Amino acid sequence: MTDMHGPRPADPLARFLAAACATPARTAVVAADGRLSYAELARRTAELAGALRAHGVGRGDRVGIHLRRTADLPVALLAVWRAGAAYVPLDPAYPRERLAFMAADAGLALLLSAEPGAVPLPGGIPVLGPDATGETGPDTPVTALDAAYVIHTSGSTGRPKGVEATRGGVAALLAGLEERGLYRSAPGVVGWSASVSFDASVQQWARICRGDTVVVVDDRTRTDPVRLAALLDAHGVTDLDLTPSHWELLREPLAARPVRLFMGGEPVPQATWDEITAGGTDAFNLYGPTECTVDSTTTPIGGPRPHLGDALPFAAVHLLDRELRPVAPGTTGELYVAGPAVAHGYVGRPGLTAERFVASPFAPGARMYRTGDLARRGPDGTLEFAGRADRQLKLRGFRIEPGEIEGALTRHPGIREAAVKVHEAAPGDQRLIAYVTTSGSAEPGADGVLAHARTLLPVHMVPSAAVVLDALPLTPNGKLDHAALPAPAFATASRPGSADKTADKTADKTADKTADRAADGAADSGAADTGAADKGLAEQVADVWRTVLGRDDIRPDDDFLTLGGHSIAALRVIHVLRRTLGAELQLRHLLDARDLADFTEAVRTAVLAPAPRRPALVGGTAGAR
Repeated sequence: MTDMHGPRPADPLARFLAAACATPARTAVVAADGRLSYAELARRTAELAGALRAHGVGRGDRVGIHLRRTADLPVALLAVWRAGAAYVPLDPAYPRERLAFMAADAGLALLLSAEPGAVPLPGGIPVLGPDATGETGPDTPVTALDAAYVIHTSGSTGRPKGVEATRGGVAALLAGLEERGLYRSAPGVVGWSASVSFDASVQQWARICRGDTVVVVDDRTRTDPVRLAALLDAHGVTDLDLTPSHWELLREPLAARPVRLFMGGEPVPQATWDEITAGGTDAFNLYGPTECTVDSTTTPIGGPRPHLGDALPFAAVHLLDRELRPVAPGTTGELYVAGPAVAHGYVGRPGLTAERFVASPFAPGARMYRTGDLARRGPDGTLEFAGRADRQLKLRGFRIEPGEIEGALTRHPGIREAAVKVHEAAPGDQRLIAYVTTSGSAEPGADGVLAHARTLLPVHMVPSAAVVLDALPLTPNGKLDHAALPAPAFATASRPGSADKTADKTADKTADKTADRAADGAADSGAADTGAADKGLAEQVADVWRTVLGRDDIRPDDDFLTLGGHSIAALRVIHVLRRTLGAELQLRHLLDARDLADFTEAVRTAVLAPAPRRPALVGGTAGAR
């Protein structure tokens, strides 16, 4: 297999400008705060690019993007490209300390943000709002080897590492998916559901560059099946990208609609594969590391077993042994990816870059990325995932290095040692567990360990539970004995079977029961006995926790994460309470709560607060040309 097929793919920015010339009236972006035609998007990006250039931004610079999920976000991304720079996404949901590290690590020339002061910055870095304008002019010339973006991933050294992808890599991604037939020949309407800090977002928002309409899915809608179904119908969404874990939450509205699904970020479980196959859903499995510009292989989901398919055009996939020799068919080897989508490397990490980006023995002068993933060729020649060659984890679509979490935990003065592993509380219900030993007078306890983790780590890296040990178990060779780490206490309380699927099957019953209690509580609220109404709401919320977590022993002072909750379980709780109580709840209300009683107060406030009015959408329909 060669490292390159056919002519070099067209630059994505050049394709965007061509689409704006060819169909200026077609809707390019739909968001909660409005919509933009291709002509409007081209004008706004040119004006913002002019403002960036006026502040000295040019070819080779990096610009931080700290924006909410509005129409401003795609404007900012394209404007950075038009100025010749690379964008660095800084998710507003991340802890401030993490944002500060990422900004300093990337060496930003400027920050685009509507919230000055939200990102701690090194001195001298200017901050512009997304509505800034400047003199328009020719776009800054770039080549396929110029950087397109820097996305930070979890790092084994205890700190995130920034992957610098290229313009040519984005071009190869779009061209490869088109050539393989994943994109429809006519312009589609694409749901942009991934965080801009997650590399899967690139293949979602960048479809603007080929003339598609991109619908920016806000944070509430992307996790709410009812709202998502309404959005799919309202805007005629044809394509949606999601992780298999996300499918578990949203499969009912998705299975009932003619939406093409792109699944990636983690292996597709057998049960999910079978369900999609049996339902005839138009879906594709995609695999690829961030270091190779999102996707490297693909296959339609169908048939008896999950697999990765084979390499996309413009990519080469090799299964090699430790001496970089091809392994025999059916033999497990480490997966290497080559081709123009391979990234430059890790920003400011030449040693790590040299370790993971190696010379290709198959094409003189070419490089390969060593993924650390193990795979084998099946009888039909397709790739089958076979685990990891190192400690790296994939959990609910996110790549996680245990070493980074362990490093964050040991920054607490009372934590001496830390270890992290995934525990399967029930089939398909994987949870991240922290094990620590403590010392000194500042011993945090299990709850304190989790509270400390939340101040330093994004929510997908915060453990579901912490276990405090006298000492970490060791093998006879003195290494950590992962197999001997004890199961967390919540595991013994969980009901048998998959917690997620149990929650799905009982969600309607819980919703009905909660709705009945909500009605009773509403009646009580007009009576003198307000205490009874308060008690009723607390019991409603506790009922939802019991159902989602599969536990009966819920107390007011229990913490959701300590009981074994995780981000997907939290989304289920929020969805049920939104549906039954009309509460304007967000994921942070649950994850930031100290305990059930604290969360109940947040629910009470959300029930009493009027729903915010959403700005009216302006412009034509999503499919307008």
